[in-house]
Amino acid sequence: MTEHFRRVMLAAALLAVLSMALGACGGQTQADDLLGQIKTRGVLRVSTDPNYAPQSYLNEKGELDGFDIEVAKEIAKRLGVKVEFVTPDWELITAGNWGGRWDVSVGSMTITPDRKQALYFSTPYYYTPAQFAAPKDAGITKVEDFAGKTVCVGASTTYEEYLNAKLVIEGEQIIKQVTGIKVFTYQTDQECIQALQAGRKEFEGVLTASVVVEQGIKAGAPIVKVGDPVYYEPLAAAFDKSVQVSSDSLVAAVTKAIEDMHKDGTLTKLSEKFYGIDLTKKR
Repeated sequence: MTEHFRRVMLAAALLAVLSMALGACGGQTQADDLLGQIKTRGVLRVSTDPNYAPQSYLNEKGELDGFDIEVAKEIAKRLGVKVEFVTPDWELITAGNWGGRWDVSVGSMTITPDRKQALYFSTPYYYTPAQFAAPKDAGITKVEDFAGKTVCVGASTTYEEYLNAKLVIEGEQIIKQVTGIKVFTYQTDQECIQALQAGRKEFEGVLTASVVVEQGIKAGAPIVKVGDPVYYEPLAAAFDKSVQVSSDSLVAAVTKAIEDMHKDGTLTKLSEKFYGIDLTKKR
């Protein structure tokens, strides 16, 4: 073996070792990145609510349907993966520390400073007004009439924070703050309307998204809107800060998908399909 040939063989061996090392590093990087793990598994796990029509609900076939569901499916499609839904309680989602049980929340979550302590957020994908409602026969005609009365909201929602006069929303102002209201909670504010529809009397009103009130009226709930919206909510996808691997690329990819869906009209079409109006523009 000549000296020249020996050197060529040694260089080839070194290149092979380097290539294997780089491949191993690349595999490790992918394993340490949440988006890489999602692409490897081929499934984006999304948390949502099965009882929050028209955002998310079980249709007549027993399948999840609604605006948030379709948005989540479209995000997964643009990431090149399938979607799988899980339905934990809302308090668990907003608290963070998901333990890797799901990757992202696409559940109409409002961006607030408190939630940003535990969660990352995408750019908002739509905006909704917060609306009071009351039974038709309650004699309540303006939001100030709720002072001293009990209003039902979903637990750990911005509606509960508003009633406790503690609500702060990223980039938004409270239009009208009503104080002196007693708070009654269910797991979701949709259950508040369903309770009124069933004749329950524990409370005199509901505070929720205007589209939820409208859905309740459409479903036959004996309620009416009371006054104008008291604040507006920017609603976004959320991600757990305590995840053990980096989620930076996932947050960026979902944000880009949402921005592209704004630009190409996908979100507008979905909003008009489920709400009858375009809620994707900030007022």
